[in-house]
Amino acid sequence: MTETPVQQQSTAAFYVQAVASFALALVAVTVGILKLEASAWVRGFLGITVLYLTTSAFTLAKVIRDRQEAGQIVSRVDQARLEKMLADHDPFQKL
Repeated sequence: MTETPVQQQSTAAFYVQAVASFALALVAVTVGILKLEASAWVRGFLGITVLYLTTSAFTLAKVIRDRQEAGQIVSRVDQARLEKMLADHDPFQKL
């Protein structure tokens, strides 16, 4: 009696919405920086900051996902050990 783990996957609509939202936000920030009435140094600094923030967000999301997947693997191993122990256990066996 083993249960197969259910993998949660996003729908295609959610994926498209996430990509479109990210693209729109990036374009909006880029236009905002370009239209900003400031020197080129200030606009350049803001542009580099946005790029750094974007790459940091992707890295953080990947680290969180990796830790969650590692936790699921450990949970599966523990569950398999428990199932083996329960299958091997005979409550009517005399000691």
